[in-house]
Amino acid sequence: MSLYKVTANYSIKPFVTSLINPTGLAVDKAGNLFVSCRHDGTIHRITADGRSEEWIEGMGVATGIAFDKDENLYVGDRSGTIFKISASREIFVFATLEPSFAAYHLAFHPSGDLYVTGPTTSSFDRVYRVTQGGEVKVFYRGLGRPQGLAFDRDGNLYVAACHAGHRGIVRITPQAQPEMVLSGSGIVGLALQPSGRAIVATINALFTLDWDIRGLPLIG
Repeated sequence: MSLYKVTANYSIKPFVTSLINPTGLAVDKAGNLFVSCRHDGTIHRITADGRSEEWIEGMGVATGIAFDKDENLYVGDRSGTIFKISASREIFVFATLEPSFAAYHLAFHPSGDLYVTGPTTSSFDRVYRVTQGGEVKVFYRGLGRPQGLAFDRDGNLYVAACHAGHRGIVRITPQAQPEMVLSGSGIVGLALQPSGRAIVATINALFTLDWDIRGLPLIG
């Protein structure tokens, strides 16, 4: 299965073709791309020129991944574990959640807390907040199949999910108040850029739009 690279002028080409079931993506401060593979529970590090190496193994059904400000990598094993991996590749069990039939999706709040979605068979799923000490709390409950998520500069959370019978992007304020801000069938993920441009992923396409929402830097 190929991992594709989309350039700034929207040309598309295969970037890495040696990975099986690449699932989650994250970039470290040096600009290296890290990719989880749910097929075998491995994490791969990929350089800017497309050279891939296995970075760590044993991550269960590895799905969403994200770096914190100290360059620890967090990996969502959809069977119920969030792993924390230090820069020296020490592995810790950071948190335990309800298993997901699809994948965990991870994003860090500017405060340093980790937010997680993981669809279950329920139509009233949760967004979890995991403190820096690993304490799991329910931030919001009431979404259908919540998946990709991102924060803006003001700490509002945006989640690709169903809410009140509609699919799209739901904005949840720091006070846990939800609002559907973008509707669309098949939306599964998003990225908010500091420039105010958003990238929205559906099950079969990527869309860009100018949106008056300022995201956080991808590498910070």
